Amino acid sequence: MTDTLTRTPAAEEWRTKAAALTFDGRPVIDGARVDAQSGQTHAKTNPATGEVISTLHLGDGADVDRAVASARRAYDDGSWSRASATDRREVLLRLADLIEARADEFALLDTLDMGKPIGESSTIDAPGAAALFRFYGEAIEKVSDEIPATPSGSTALVTREPLGVIGVIVPWNYPLEIATWKIAPALAAGNSLVVKPPVEASHSTLLLAELAVEAGLPAGVLNVVPGRGSVVGTALGRHMDVDMLAFTGSTAVAKQLQVYAGESNMKRLALEAGGKSANVIFADTDYLEVAAQKAAFGAFYNQGEVCSATSRIFVERPVYDEFVSLLTRAAESYQPGDPLDPDTAIGSLVSERHAEEVWECVEQARADGTIVAGGERPAINGMTTFITPTVVTGLPADHRLHEHEIFGPVALVTPFDSEDEAIAKANETPYGLAAALWTGSMSRAHRVSSRLVAGTVSVNTVDALGFTTPFGGFKQSGFGRDLSIHALENYTDLKTTWLQWG
Repeated sequence: MTDTLTRTPAAEEWRTKAAALTFDGRPVIDGARVDAQSGQTHAKTNPATGEVISTLHLGDGADVDRAVASARRAYDDGSWSRASATDRREVLLRLADLIEARADEFALLDTLDMGKPIGESSTIDAPGAAALFRFYGEAIEKVSDEIPATPSGSTALVTREPLGVIGVIVPWNYPLEIATWKIAPALAAGNSLVVKPPVEASHSTLLLAELAVEAGLPAGVLNVVPGRGSVVGTALGRHMDVDMLAFTGSTAVAKQLQVYAGESNMKRLALEAGGKSANVIFADTDYLEVAAQKAAFGAFYNQGEVCSATSRIFVERPVYDEFVSLLTRAAESYQPGDPLDPDTAIGSLVSERHAEEVWECVEQARADGTIVAGGERPAINGMTTFITPTVVTGLPADHRLHEHEIFGPVALVTPFDSEDEAIAKANETPYGLAAALWTGSMSRAHRVSSRLVAGTVSVNTVDALGFTTPFGGFKQSGFGRDLSIHALENYTDLKTTWLQWG
């Protein structure tokens, strides 16, 4: 199956903007662009077209040492770490304004880097990053210290203190958005940072660091070092002067970072790792068609490259056949296309290598089950990084694909006969990041959600999240929480100062 990218007027408008972009793949250290000391570079390509879009500098241990030293100096001089909450607020709000003013540029950087549709990156990711900096800028003034009860003649102050130098490792599926989830609260709390963006999508985080200096963030407070996870990520994990590490990525890497923390300085960790989320549809739902539409969204949005994707779908048997038919129709609206067309539902997978890994899963599903929708790999503009949304039935609940995080547009649909069976199947995974359930019974909604082992349970919707609610997982999905006021707990600790007067 061969096709060419569409040339709609809206897509051409974005293509014109893309042609005017200037890419700079150098690290940002101590407030300025610098060459990587390693001397190594990587020809970064657009996965949807194969075009080389930039030369990305790949840092190594020496670059990490230089960035950590810069962050430590900035932290120790107190220009940010001891700045008032009001002063920090003003800088973060100015940064939010700058992101918003250049939202189209941020959106294009992520779309060209990793293939997601411009309709998502321009209306959700970039505006969301600006809004989240505003959220934490406003929040930091409203976080109160404590004066607990103590014996007469004494006063105790309990203050929340920044940790120091924070390492951040960002995944490629939401480069700007997830970077912001960690950078914004860490900065609001007064820390200095060294960020490792993904090699697949580094440019939006590099631009963010530049704009932060323009907004008034002191040089050295936010440093960005692109590079391989095995090199830059390992250097951050083992670094004796990194006080805490925030990570989103695979469970295998999260486990390795725990080893590095123990081998080095017992640095704190906040790890958002893998997921294989369940979506449970009961026959008593009043919204079966909506459930099918949302199930398609939960499995196929962002090309299925979502850690909390609800791609394991369990359906009560009386409505199973009808639901599969509805889901098959819903999948048709998620056909891959030109990432620069605002009407495109899903774009390119992040790389040929990743597309091949997902395709191997599709072929395994074809051999062991039944593909009722999708299962194709169209060559678009000569690139085979596009996979159609694929609905699979007939795989036993203990099949490998029910546990393996495919990270592509593949949904597995399985029937169940009882509430207990549904809960058992939903929880039969090493992960515990998210889950969803559909029911018309309020008592069932409470009963089942309380038994699902997941950091977020969405009832009569999928993958619900917001700035005010914490996001993270149980079991091998990690620990620590992004978003909400609770994210500040990752980057601070409590300090008691006891004053004795008599």
